[in-house]
Amino acid sequence: MINLMYLVLTAMLALNISSEILHAFKIINTSITQSNSSIAGKNNELYQAFQDNENQPAKRDRVKPYNDKAKQIKADAQAMINYLETWKDRIITQSGGYLEADKGAEKEIKAEGNIDASTLLLVEKKGGDSLKTKLSEFRSKVLSMMDPKEKAKIEKAIPIDITNPKKSDNNPQADWSTGNFHNMPVMAIVALMSKYQNDIRNTEALAVQELFAEAHQSELKFDEIAAIGVPKTSYVLAGQKVEASIMMVAYNKAAQLQVNPGGGHISKIQDGIAQWETVAGGVGLQTVRGSVTVDLGDRKETKNYEFQYMVGSTGASMQLDKMNVFYIGVPNPVTVSAAGYSLEDVYVNIPGATVTPGKEKGKYDVTVSQQGTVEAAIMAKTKEAGAKKVGGQMVRVKYIPDPVAEVGNKSNGVMASSTFRAQAGVVASLKAFDFDARFTTTSFQFSMLPKRGELIGPFLCNNARFSSNAQVVQAMERAKPGDKVFIEEIKAVGPDKRQRPINSITLTLN
Repeated sequence: MINLMYLVLTAMLALNISSEILHAFKIINTSITQSNSSIAGKNNELYQAFQDNENQPAKRDRVKPYNDKAKQIKADAQAMINYLETWKDRIITQSGGYLEADKGAEKEIKAEGNIDASTLLLVEKKGGDSLKTKLSEFRSKVLSMMDPKEKAKIEKAIPIDITNPKKSDNNPQADWSTGNFHNMPVMAIVALMSKYQNDIRNTEALAVQELFAEAHQSELKFDEIAAIGVPKTSYVLAGQKVEASIMMVAYNKAAQLQVNPGGGHISKIQDGIAQWETVAGGVGLQTVRGSVTVDLGDRKETKNYEFQYMVGSTGASMQLDKMNVFYIGVPNPVTVSAAGYSLEDVYVNIPGATVTPGKEKGKYDVTVSQQGTVEAAIMAKTKEAGAKKVGGQMVRVKYIPDPVAEVGNKSNGVMASSTFRAQAGVVASLKAFDFDARFTTTSFQFSMLPKRGELIGPFLCNNARFSSNAQVVQAMERAKPGDKVFIEEIKAVGPDKRQRPINSITLTLN
């Protein structure tokens, strides 16, 4: 029972590490979803401004062609949002759906850490190829509606990135679907689909802003204007640069903007667009508020803007794949990862231990030799500063538990005399242990007390077999019901090469 409780505890500790990673993806997904709602709201304000301008008789003929394009982009963007939402539902359903919840409570995914659903649907069944095609088609359609003179600028600014990853051992063909979705947990896929939705909304905002500007490029006076800040990314790691475009929705290349950045700084103002940047600091959702002033000739208009971005930590984790300790004498498998770093650049460093890379990226075997506690440091290779520590944890180092000495799968109790006479020797069996660790019996003392007679022995055997001592063999041949067998002073050696005494065996023959 104690061994069983220990196994349950260690399994729970290993699960907790994995749960922290999945929880981080859940926080990221929530933040991106909030950002998507915010961008959608600002886009709707712009669509309404477009429609209000078209409704004015003096502007209708000039604005309508651009408003028609804006409406088409809106429809296409919403179709893509719905398409990505469908993928979330398919992946969640494939992994087992949602946990049962009370009415009105937030639904929880049943198997957030499942990695088979994404691999099956998006890689093996080529769903990722269809997704890549859809994203590419949407990107191309948006660009086709832009002014040819501005197309190159817009193309660089569009956040939708569908370039193939670099070749790797796990992806020798540099396949986009494999690089993005293979063996990804369900919660990570949901967050990634939300990120693509974020790219769609930002692309929609960028395109409609451009169309609005083209429709009003000959004007310097507006009936309705709004200030919008569009970040180039909604999620960054601490220490990375954060960039955003801040502009009036009806901007003109001749407009001279005055920007109060409200944090960060304006790196340049060119062609009616102010470039804002800062260095990410703090962890969590960051909100930037500021204002933009434009000279309209007869007056100056000032509008406030606001946008958000998420700063994540460069958190790292190590999962012990077997138990929450390192055992001496056997390879201890571990899995390491660090947010924001490729698995190829992450490794584990443990003083006094031998760390051997596994067959898969992020997998290692750790061999230790001294009992106690060691610090497992998670390291990451960076272009700027070489290798640096991004996480770690203290791990206990222990000897493998003692094996159980048995004869015929018994350590005590009753055994048929015929069964006993057929036994070859004493086996040292390791019970309820996850590692493939084997023990060998090196010596024992054999005694037998006949039902009627004096004690026979003790006789010494210098290996695991009864046949190593002829006197033991003779005693076993005379064994009858009612006799008692005593096997004592048993010693065994395991993978750690340490000879250790183990339990005695007492059998009553029948």
